Amino acid sequence: MSTVPPSEQPDEQPSISDEQLEAFLREAAEGGGTAAPKEPSARARMVTQRLREQGDAPPPGWRTGPALHETNGRTRRRRRLGAALGVLLVAGLAIVAIRPSILLDQLPGASDDKPEAGASVSAAPVTGGGPTLDAPFRGSPARSWAEGADAIELPAAEAVGDMSKDQVEQALRQTKDFLVASNLDPAVRRGGRPAKALSFLDPKQPDMLPDARRALRSPDSENDPVNLFTRFDPDEVRPVGEVVKVRGRMTYEAGKPGQVRVRADYTFVYPMVKAESGESGADRISRTIVRRGLTMVLSDPARWDVTAGKLLVERYDAAYFNVACENEGGFLHPSFPTVAPTDSPPTGEARDPYDLETPLGEVFDGEACGTVTRS
Repeated sequence: MSTVPPSEQPDEQPSISDEQLEAFLREAAEGGGTAAPKEPSARARMVTQRLREQGDAPPPGWRTGPALHETNGRTRRRRRLGAALGVLLVAGLAIVAIRPSILLDQLPGASDDKPEAGASVSAAPVTGGGPTLDAPFRGSPARSWAEGADAIELPAAEAVGDMSKDQVEQALRQTKDFLVASNLDPAVRRGGRPAKALSFLDPKQPDMLPDARRALRSPDSENDPVNLFTRFDPDEVRPVGEVVKVRGRMTYEAGKPGQVRVRADYTFVYPMVKAESGESGADRISRTIVRRGLTMVLSDPARWDVTAGKLLVERYDAAYFNVACENEGGFLHPSFPTVAPTDSPPTGEARDPYDLETPLGEVFDGEACGTVTRS
């Protein structure tokens, strides 16, 4: 038995014309003629009327996205772009983890806890073209970041341990001031001496200030000022504008009695161009990315042999992205995609410099130099 309703059998006619109906009636009146043509069902008439109103076009489908070949085409283009970036942005990255020498009876023991990173950034490629002199952050996740000192927001201060709210607030504010003076001061970024940043450090902390000053005076592989300060060689590169994009976070906790410990983890993005480049150098912009981790301690001078209002450095870590593998002269040396590298080639794993979730100490797992996936 057929499962198709009689009025919708495949061989039925969609409709009868006025001429056919007149001919049938005329032949019937004369007592003969052929069988009457089938009248379509109400459903068939509805379908026919709808098709006529739509100009015989088929009804739209339920898929509202692009056609399959269009989706695949965009995917292929995106993958090719990612591969090209992976080749062009093979630039050096170095990471250091420094624990300054400290008096065991003066500072709390070194903690293995990792500072919390800031909000995550998608690893998906950012579209919109590359950087220009007028838009140096175009094509970078940092384009939407806050800029400058205002991007370093302090958490609300509360008393912790036996340290008052005011003391906690002082520790937070001075940690921020140190970050600003060592990474955002225009004179320091142009290779100047970070005098203001040094002024926040306690001269009573053994070796800290002497080591920092020696690194600035006679930088070498063992004493490199970029481990603490972001500095570029003004004879080599210059900044594209004055804007530095910043993202990260700051937290605090009680230290030993009479101490508060502040942890900071911030990423700074610096657009740079070669010093001799003019307007024609727009296609030679390099974005150097520096991520810094700091653990600073403020101590109560009534209980500790410290200088009142000065910070002790418990730990500092740094990772530099899109720079030469070998730093010289106490400066960071940006890598430019269109220039063949002259130093040792990177050999480590590829990393996303905008990954803010991986603890800084684990970024390269001991690798001294690797590659970046984007800048």
